[in-house]
Amino acid sequence: MSHLDTNIASFTVDVEDGISIAMRDAFGVKMDPTDRVFEHTERILEIFSEKSFKGTFFILGIIAEHYPELVKRIGSEGHELAVHGYNHLIFSKMTPEKAFQELDSAKKLIEDLSGQEVYGHRAPAFSINPKTSWGLDVIAKCGFTYDSSIMPCKGLRYGWPEFSKNIVMVNTANGNRIIEVPMSTTKFLSREIPTCGGSYLRLLPYNMTKKFFKKVQKEKPVVVYIHPYELDNQRYPEYFFTELKKASIKKNLSLRSNWLFRNTVEEKFRKLMALSGSKPIIDIIKEKQEAAELPVFEISD
Repeated sequence: MSHLDTNIASFTVDVEDGISIAMRDAFGVKMDPTDRVFEHTERILEIFSEKSFKGTFFILGIIAEHYPELVKRIGSEGHELAVHGYNHLIFSKMTPEKAFQELDSAKKLIEDLSGQEVYGHRAPAFSINPKTSWGLDVIAKCGFTYDSSIMPCKGLRYGWPEFSKNIVMVNTANGNRIIEVPMSTTKFLSREIPTCGGSYLRLLPYNMTKKFFKKVQKEKPVVVYIHPYELDNQRYPEYFFTELKKASIKKNLSLRSNWLFRNTVEEKFRKLMALSGSKPIIDIIKEKQEAAELPVFEISD
């Protein structure tokens, strides 16, 4: 059992625009982020302010580019600024050189806008896994203190089930070092599943999520995550539905499923806030370093 206060969670936000990413990834249509990401990130900031919570905001470089005042506000309100990539590209579709360019440019932009050092990184779609473990070398070379990209369970689109479920110092196969803050998972019906964020927060009944939260909380700080678009209950623009009509039935069902129970997310998020305090990830890491509670995880060739 950790000597640290496990009652402290880290409430985190992946700041990305759901509409423009869906248009690009689902339909091949490139466009700028929409103002909805600004509006709903501000809504999340208001929720944090009401609870006097401080969190970690993983921001896309393209969001920082289009909404510099949003970055400045997040930093000025005492939250940790971190990087979510520049254009929301998953690691399996990038070369190490491209990944370095994505992360380094986003880190520098956010630091220049805020005047604050950026310590953390989270990959889009939790895309650091055994096949893309080279990404940890890139993240370390960009000067990040920590990464929070690994889902330590087996999922359909992501996962590294053999990875530690605790915050660890990673020694990479290429001799680099980076602290990893894995996402929170828990065992359910003999299977390890993600909990306390994203579609799992949206689809699962709150009482189940609460049970998982408290189970993880007994052992370690919980990492909660949310996206601004998960608070967006308004109909998407017509150009989205024009493209959707051309798509396959499978793609239609997949995209439309993203609205299931979306109107429950804010209330569930608020209820989770009532279960603990919140600290930025970097503060939890510093406490673990001071307490010498950072075990080592070795990645071999």
